[in-house]
Amino acid sequence: MKLTRCAALLAVLLGSAGLAGGAIAADNLADFHSENQDCESCHLPSGELSNDSLTYENEQCVSCHGTLAEVAESNTRENYNAHESHFPGDVACTSCHSGHEKSVVYCDSCHSFEFDMPFGSKWERYEPTIAELAKDAADRKAALSAAPSDIVNVVVVGSGGAGFSAAVAATDAGAKVILIEKEPVIGGNAKLAAGGMNAAWTDQQKAKDIKDSVESMYKDTMKGGRELNDPMLVDVLTSHSKGSVDWMTGMGADLNDVGRMGGASANRSHRPTGGAGVGAHVIQVLYDNALKRDIDMRMNTRGVEVIKDDSGKVEGLLVKGKYKGYYWIKAEAVVMATGGFGRNNERVAKLDPKLKGFISTNQPGATGDGLDVAGNAGAGMTDIQYIQAHPTLSVKGGVMVTEAVRGNGAILVNKEGKRFVNEITTRDKAAAAILNQTGKVAYLIFDDSVRKSLKKIDKYIQLGVVPSAETPEKLGKIEGIDGKALTATIAQYNKLVAAGKDTDFERANLPRALNEGHYYAIEVTPGVHHTMGGVSIDDKAEVLSEDKKVIPGLYGAGEVTGGVHGANRLGGNAISDIITFGRLAGEQAAAYSKK
Repeated sequence: MKLTRCAALLAVLLGSAGLAGGAIAADNLADFHSENQDCESCHLPSGELSNDSLTYENEQCVSCHGTLAEVAESNTRENYNAHESHFPGDVACTSCHSGHEKSVVYCDSCHSFEFDMPFGSKWERYEPTIAELAKDAADRKAALSAAPSDIVNVVVVGSGGAGFSAAVAATDAGAKVILIEKEPVIGGNAKLAAGGMNAAWTDQQKAKDIKDSVESMYKDTMKGGRELNDPMLVDVLTSHSKGSVDWMTGMGADLNDVGRMGGASANRSHRPTGGAGVGAHVIQVLYDNALKRDIDMRMNTRGVEVIKDDSGKVEGLLVKGKYKGYYWIKAEAVVMATGGFGRNNERVAKLDPKLKGFISTNQPGATGDGLDVAGNAGAGMTDIQYIQAHPTLSVKGGVMVTEAVRGNGAILVNKEGKRFVNEITTRDKAAAAILNQTGKVAYLIFDDSVRKSLKKIDKYIQLGVVPSAETPEKLGKIEGIDGKALTATIAQYNKLVAAGKDTDFERANLPRALNEGHYYAIEVTPGVHHTMGGVSIDDKAEVLSEDKKVIPGLYGAGEVTGGVHGANRLGGNAISDIITFGRLAGEQAAAYSKK
């Protein structure tokens, strides 16, 4: 039976002794499988690939080896498990495992963990040859002259929170939608977001007797952005924030935990009960709802060119599938939800030279090519020069540590064991303060009480980036921090908590003393995190040209756009931004397509 053969193959494949002993002569997974199975075990009888998402091929992987969760159970590691993905959606086996070429661990695109995968190679940037570029140009020209492959109302480019919100909202408004994503996995940067979703005067806040208002959120957002935000867009963000939370909870989201992020004057960051990461949860809910609506979702598919008619109206989108090549989709409206360019350090450094060489918290698809596609379609740009560094990127493992860790009570100390900044100040100020410390690093210090208050912390511990000890002095020895000074710093901080006022650094919230159980430390340094600028939009999410004229049929939402956050984004405002403007873009695109 097929399953019996597969079980035997899996045992050999996962057995490091067999690999080390040279029992497998194959150079890739296809060669390995062909020694015991025929091609139809993986491929369609025709030999053709099913689609760019490799839907059929991945189904064959699962039929042999089981689901990702099932494989994870039999392939554990001490700290982390490559098959225990934090990604939302249904992660396809082919996201990492290739057939006729070397496999590449997708995790390595962000993390610095060493995964030893059979038939694998290291993650590296692909550079096409001159001949490949010439063929690509010819294929592109041929596709543009051919008939459209599909006819729909709306094409959404990008599968992050903005893209999925747009796709779901447009579908609910009666539009036929195709959603495309250039990466093999969904979620964009949103799947990595952990802190929360800012919203004012919500039912969740009222239930906890938290006093807040739309006006307060508006003022905080403008102040955090140095008053350079577009007031019209901030008004949309804040006035629609409660509705965005209600929309998400109505689709099944748990946003009942309410905490505080830097720059906020009230607890308004909504996240799952217990403080689990908000981004992956939100994406999972949106993905599940996209499945319920039978939305056509295509992975490994890149948006290349917005096609317009002679009058300047959107007519469709040219795309390039990783396996199927170029084709174009006829549509009345296109929603650009492709995210920012924080992973493109060359572009980042040109705009902000002091960030040259900085590592990034972003997923590998955040390169800014969506900005180029929109720009080529005539879009103007707003605030493109403003780029945010997140202050707490874990030095070990390349993991962004959510601001919620500080919001729930952790403190920042330097190698000398001393506090040096208000931990919940705005991100730009916190990052600048860390860069002024010895070695340009700092340490997040917290205890078991903070750990218990935020489920996300357990994920960092499982990744092996959070050493712990029974006392601050012992913790200092492990991390190279002055242990005696650290002990004194924690004692002083606890006195401030008891007094209810931080007279040292004017920290607004002092949720708990650090005196329970073990102590923990995470070494952190700033990393490029969010690009505030991007495509110009109006309060209907319509994309504007350089002269502020609407480009008919072109919409934008999320980090690909500019104006919402000004010069600096407040933590928790990104999820609110992508849900609010993604939903708005989808609704407006659907309405436009019906005209």
